[in-house]
Amino acid sequence: MRRLLCGALRAFLSPRPRRLRLGARGPHSRVPPAMERAVVRCVPAEPKLSVSFVLADGSARHVQRDQAEPLGRALARIANKGHAKAAKKSKKARAESGPPPPPPIVRLFSQDGQAVADDVPNAEAWQEGAVLQVGEARYRVERNPPALTELQLPRSLLAGFPVCPKLRTEFGAPADCLFRWYQEQKAEPAVSAAAATAGWVEASGGTERVFTPSNGHIGLRLKLVCTPGNGLRRYGQAREVESSGPVEAGPGACTFDARHLYTKRVAGPGLIRTVTYNILADIYAQTELSRTVLYPYCAPYSLELDYRQNLLKKELAGYSADLICLQEVDRSVFADSLGPALDAFGLEGLFRLKEKQHEGLATFYRRDKFSLLSQHDIALNQALLEDPLHGELRDRLAPYPQVQEKVQQRSSALQVSVLQCRSDPSRKICVANTHLYWHPKGGNIRLIQAAVALSHIRHVTHNVYPDTPMIFCGDFNGTPSTGMYSFISNGSIAEDHEDWGSNGEEKQCRISLTHPLKLKSACGEPAYTNYVGGFHGCLDYIFIDVNALEVEQVIPLPSHEEVTTHQALPSVSHPSDHIALICDLKWK
Repeated sequence: MRRLLCGALRAFLSPRPRRLRLGARGPHSRVPPAMERAVVRCVPAEPKLSVSFVLADGSARHVQRDQAEPLGRALARIANKGHAKAAKKSKKARAESGPPPPPPIVRLFSQDGQAVADDVPNAEAWQEGAVLQVGEARYRVERNPPALTELQLPRSLLAGFPVCPKLRTEFGAPADCLFRWYQEQKAEPAVSAAAATAGWVEASGGTERVFTPSNGHIGLRLKLVCTPGNGLRRYGQAREVESSGPVEAGPGACTFDARHLYTKRVAGPGLIRTVTYNILADIYAQTELSRTVLYPYCAPYSLELDYRQNLLKKELAGYSADLICLQEVDRSVFADSLGPALDAFGLEGLFRLKEKQHEGLATFYRRDKFSLLSQHDIALNQALLEDPLHGELRDRLAPYPQVQEKVQQRSSALQVSVLQCRSDPSRKICVANTHLYWHPKGGNIRLIQAAVALSHIRHVTHNVYPDTPMIFCGDFNGTPSTGMYSFISNGSIAEDHEDWGSNGEEKQCRISLTHPLKLKSACGEPAYTNYVGGFHGCLDYIFIDVNALEVEQVIPLPSHEEVTTHQALPSVSHPSDHIALICDLKWK
């Protein structure tokens, strides 16, 4: 392990390749190219700082010291670290090589050339531009330069589909990094197998964070060289990562290709392009039930997460949306795939995990249109049980303990985000996202969940942020003929509605519900938004506040022929069993 760490440190601190020197150091770097570097990481919230550099013999040095410790003790540790290692040699080795040399003289000089006193605390002593002297070697101190803490490429690469690296930075930002993409260059066939080695050449147009390989890249691996940077045009050490496999051929025409013709550009000022989409969680797609019963028509490879993520990232990026509400988002998918990908396209992501589940809800908003004011997420079952806001509903459900218990068993969540328009700060919007109980006989449970959700949303839009319009998206698991849809759209549901008895005689309840919000389905009532082998129907909606918002346009859904090309959904050309709803909304 120590050997691996030292190797990584040497790679980080070693002189940069000549072809990367400008990008790695940055046009305004103050580091003279003739002097090596000592990287100091010092974060006020942490008790220790670290000093890292590489000696002339190629060995790496990395020391951690208390920030409040006097500098003299840190310098003594640096001097003695290598000396102590030499002193540990065996007697035979010492006899052959002679006694170890005395410890080198180690000193630290300020930027103006003055020796820093030994009693100065480490946190104050190790400043940007200082010079560390170790024996005859001198190192220019770089304090907290931008650095990459993580850099990964997706395992699956498809021609025509965007490749979005996952990267995390420290003392920098992904938007300020420099990117250079390379493609594999196969050895000439005439070269003998023993001498054949693959090289790398720069990929055409490969200087952006997102790279879309062409058909010409099929069969070739990709490499990314990333140089971390910050908003001050300061750059750190470049790192590179190679793809684990080659680019493969794409699936051809996809169900969303024609829809992208309507969404080539971001919606103009005053418009809010909104998307809701159940993207099919991997934990559900990979079950034996899914493969053999729910989606037996779907090629096994196209149910794999890496394959579906390629399709999904291209689909969502092509909608140029301002708001995206997703359901059935695996926690790892949000962190490792969708979050980094949509971040590269200018969207900030928020995630809400379902209680005791591995999937949940994700809301993305366009950074240059909106800023986040606050979040008000809830678990619907917990809110019903504990929040005084729902005390009246609890009392009315008291005579129906079995129904109450059924609601408490459900892990459904409500994600609520309040956003502020950057172009007009007086305008705010409340974006709600949910996924209600799925069971076909759970109509009464969905009614109660919808009532809790609407009460909470109204509290946020009338009490926390008065007179704030709302957009309510999600997979509501109910068709337009159900009580849930009628309740949300019309503002009331009678106690004799058939959905109150949907769970059978022993689990029914009879109450009436009302809410004062004026809502309508922005995309109307499509024939279906979910199309699988044994069912198709409209389950997904974008409900909008009709007092403040109106529909500018609805992006047409795929044709029935496109949906059924491979019998049903998901398929090799569509990543989910649901279809995204997309509309452009405008302020009244």
